[in-house]
Amino acid sequence: MTLSGIDTLVLFAASLLANFFSALSGGGAGLIQFPILIFLGLSFGVALATHKVASVFLGVGAILRHWREGRLAKRESFIILAAGLPGVILGASWVLQAPERPMIFLLGLLTAGLGIYSVFKPQLGLIHAPRNWQGRGVWIGAAGLFVVGFLNGSITSGTGLFLTLWLIRWFGLDYQRAVAYTLILCGFFWNGTGAVVLGILGTVAWDWMPALLIGSILGGYLGTHLAIRQGNRWIKRAFEITTILIGLKLLLS
Repeated sequence: MTLSGIDTLVLFAASLLANFFSALSGGGAGLIQFPILIFLGLSFGVALATHKVASVFLGVGAILRHWREGRLAKRESFIILAAGLPGVILGASWVLQAPERPMIFLLGLLTAGLGIYSVFKPQLGLIHAPRNWQGRGVWIGAAGLFVVGFLNGSITSGTGLFLTLWLIRWFGLDYQRAVAYTLILCGFFWNGTGAVVLGILGTVAWDWMPALLIGSILGGYLGTHLAIRQGNRWIKRAFEITTILIGLKLLLS
């Protein structure tokens, strides 16, 4: 399906806005971007694969801004990738045969719950206090990363938010560091793996990609820049607003 000039502008604006807010809060680009793809005429399966490919470039925008901050440790990054990528592959392989409506409703409950949980934990994610990177704690953490990876591969909206909160709650990261890990490791590597699997099993609307990619890179960079300048408390509020809005949107869809 070929886009008109107006539809291309709508697609670019939606991608820019979605990825800007996603970079601020640590996930949630699918709240805007995925429904717009369906609204403009793509089927669910094609929209899913196209969104997943485009979301990789949110990670590119974040890398361009986060890399010189030096917040990503090599060992922790390896654990997140090693535990999460198998879940991403499994989820992406399964999703095209999954019952859509029950999954969306459940995801809505879980996503809204993340925001409400953060609201009632005023100090959550404001202090960087690493833990559970050794021994039994890292194995439990890896199991959680696998589950989040499965959700990332199989569901489109807001799953980066699950990784952000898991890194904060279990591993003791603050919001700035958790969002950096999410945007780069989930946004680029996890989403890239899911995009490859969905690209093989499904269909990608490649003609739509230029507007999505430019919006993703630019939105990811600008959102990341603002998040770094504003600090943990500001990111925490953006996370809470985004998760609650996404949860309500999924429950009402």
